[in-house]
Amino acid sequence: TLFEDYLKLSQNANFESIIPAFRDNSPDRIADIISSHLYLHLEEKQNLLETINSLERIRRLNFILENEILKIHSRLKKDGKKYSRRKTPFSDPNQKIFPTGLGYKKEEQPNEIEELRQKIAKANMPKDAEEKASKELERLEAMPPMSAEATVCRNYLDWLISLPWTKKSREKRNLKEAEKILHEDHFGLDKVKERILEYLSIRQLVKNPKGIILGFIGPPGVGKSSLGRSIARSTGRKFVRLSLGGVRDEAEIRGHRRTYIGAYPGRIIQMLKRAKTKNPVFLLDEVDKMSMDFRGDPASALMEVLDPEQNDTFLDHYIDTDFDLSQVMFIVTANMLEPIPRPLLDRMEIIRLPGYTEDEKLQIAKRFLLPRQIKIHGLKKQNIKITDKAIVNLIRNYTREAGVRNIEREITSICRKVVKKVVSKGRTHEEKVTSKNLETYLGIPRFRRAEIDKKDEIGVAIGMAWTEFGGELLTFEVTKVYGKGNFTLTGHLGEIMQESAQAAFSYVRGKMFEHNIAKDLHKNYDIHIHVPEVATPKEGPSAGITVATSIISLLTEIPVRKKVAMSGEITLRGRVLPVGGIKEKLLAAHRERIKEAIIPLDNKPDLKDLPKNVKDDIKIHFVENMDEVLEIALTRELPIIPKKRKIAASSEIPEGEEEGGGSQEPSIAH
Repeated sequence: TLFEDYLKLSQNANFESIIPAFRDNSPDRIADIISSHLYLHLEEKQNLLETINSLERIRRLNFILENEILKIHSRLKKDGKKYSRRKTPFSDPNQKIFPTGLGYKKEEQPNEIEELRQKIAKANMPKDAEEKASKELERLEAMPPMSAEATVCRNYLDWLISLPWTKKSREKRNLKEAEKILHEDHFGLDKVKERILEYLSIRQLVKNPKGIILGFIGPPGVGKSSLGRSIARSTGRKFVRLSLGGVRDEAEIRGHRRTYIGAYPGRIIQMLKRAKTKNPVFLLDEVDKMSMDFRGDPASALMEVLDPEQNDTFLDHYIDTDFDLSQVMFIVTANMLEPIPRPLLDRMEIIRLPGYTEDEKLQIAKRFLLPRQIKIHGLKKQNIKITDKAIVNLIRNYTREAGVRNIEREITSICRKVVKKVVSKGRTHEEKVTSKNLETYLGIPRFRRAEIDKKDEIGVAIGMAWTEFGGELLTFEVTKVYGKGNFTLTGHLGEIMQESAQAAFSYVRGKMFEHNIAKDLHKNYDIHIHVPEVATPKEGPSAGITVATSIISLLTEIPVRKKVAMSGEITLRGRVLPVGGIKEKLLAAHRERIKEAIIPLDNKPDLKDLPKNVKDDIKIHFVENMDEVLEIALTRELPIIPKKRKIAASSEIPEGEEEGGGSQEPSIAH
């Protein structure tokens, strides 16, 4: 035990790894191990090494250890008060250094243990969590302070203590003030604002309602993420944001079990610790960008977080005790609904943010974007003035988006150039940006308007598409070449769009004889459909009526009206089925100055949220079948084969005409 006493007093050796080495070893081996861990002069070590007799070597070693311990004791006495309060293992001759194996006595870390015990009492944990913390504290007391396991215990207790088990933000109950804040931060988005005010109204009547889970779906730049921050400000809550783009490990949500080295809680618990309240506004950004691999499916782990019936007992693998998430206001954002699993969607209240009209973008640029950039660049209002026509020109020719992110980027570019002139010409310099000199600030226009102002063309129709970046217009071009009735599609079309075009082509082939068009198509010609902008992938079933219209226009040589855009799925019988993204598509049509639009009748309810100016500027036709589409889209009616004259029965054949005589129309085979 002398060597154990020496190790304890010296505090320079890792005795936990040394003592086990003494087991099952010979006296010579034990003497060598002890000698190697003593701070001796080279001559003393050499003398020990040259001592062959084991008993003599152990005696010498015993003498050296006693001397070393005495030296340490004398040094401690000289240090005075610094070490006088410390209990040494030799204050009681009957006392053992290690009364419980190799562990430390509880008295050796009283300050830390007592401090943790007080923090646990003040944390107001639930009963289960407090019991778990107390047990962990007892384990920590019996552990050596410098052991790896003690560090794990401390980290775990720190996490339990620091979580906001009962702390809440004091919410604002004034509806007028909340409404004012929402209008200050965002233009439009009335549906979202109304939903937040409804929730605050419920808070007036119900003491502890469950938190709401909103899903904002829309293209980039429409204000989904910034809206979450505005909601937090209007409700008086803390705001935290978690980006889920690229997350593919379930442990990112639920945490790692403490058996792993370097284990940590999941991001949900981490963000709540950062918020320091149990009722923040929690933004889960880009939830549609999550993926899965062999480590698990984070989308499935999110289902427990976002389920109001379950999230009051959310279990993180690291914390290993229930935490109440029911007071959290979760806001989920995504660009598209399709990548999000259906069970996860069922737990959200979906609110679509389709994008802004040109007039709305103009107001946002004037009220929000331009003043913000003037402030950021250190300018004053009199230094820069951008006319409304210049902003409209910027929106049309330099950006093509549903949101306003690129508009702000272009305004930033203008402000930088104005700052340069103000610095060189003086702080009183005034710069006016108009539609005529806009190119001097931004260069040549980056986008051109869709080709809708030219004359009506044969075999060319305009379709409306919906992407994660908002609505777009697509031009479908059809031509026929000599061949054997083959059908070719180009333009980076997805599988669904190709099948939709195949259905449209089959519908047209079934109608060829009815309209007396291209009876020799299947023998002598191939049909080629092309959608320009090949680099852009295109997908969806809504191009069916556009493809059918362009093919029939080609075969009948009747032009398609260029001021008409259309969207709808087609069946082999010519029925027009509803499609998605109608609002976004009509906003794109309005942006490109389309005058008429054809959409399925079943999509009529989707126009409820369409801005009034769009409804006034675009004449919208609701159709149920392909005949109605052709009647609106083509410049003139299709030729119709007159109905065949019924052949009279043999008993009614007029006199002078024998049976089988006279001219008869040839039979038509489909």
